[in-house]
Amino acid sequence: MLIVGVTGGMGAGKSTVAEFLSALGAEVIDVDALGRQVIEPGGTAVSSVVARFGDSVLGSDGGIDRAALASIVFDDEEQLTALEEISHPAINQLLDRCVETIREPNTIVVYDMAVLVESRLGYANTHPYEVVVVVEAPMPDRLNRLETHRGVSREDALARIESQASDEERRSVAQFVIANGGDLVSLAAAVDELWNELERLLASKGG
Repeated sequence: MLIVGVTGGMGAGKSTVAEFLSALGAEVIDVDALGRQVIEPGGTAVSSVVARFGDSVLGSDGGIDRAALASIVFDDEEQLTALEEISHPAINQLLDRCVETIREPNTIVVYDMAVLVESRLGYANTHPYEVVVVVEAPMPDRLNRLETHRGVSREDALARIESQASDEERRSVAQFVIANGGDLVSLAAAVDELWNELERLLASKGG
């Protein structure tokens, strides 16, 4: 088994790359989705989040009101750190469970995750990623995608992007960098090349 962390800034296209890898045969785990799962009704982090941030973040459905929580932690490093100390261990536990359900040992597993550089997600766990792939795109393309496809205003997009790690910080931990400044055909070709390299790495470790 080879575990690969795929990351990139907002609008860079990391999840599109993960989808292409899935089509080629990878087992993709959406780490960002696991982050939402731990604070949904019945989630393992709900009670601890409420204990730390108060009843104002508890939704009517018994899960965490993500908008209310975001209003507390966004742009407040101390509060964000407090949240991560609760949520990240819970996410890593779920991540390990997901990996342990994969029965085929000769598999490339992809962690599709936004905050690889900024956290210990996917690394401070039993099944850490071994290879890092960073997806990059020119800033105008990223802003256009976020505005067109996600309805995020340019101002909000810039604020969120600035709160993330920089391209330089991501590149410093990457074994592979995928440029996503062209069309989907070009991106698919780049992912095909990446897949060949990942298969070589998997073969070299004997699965």
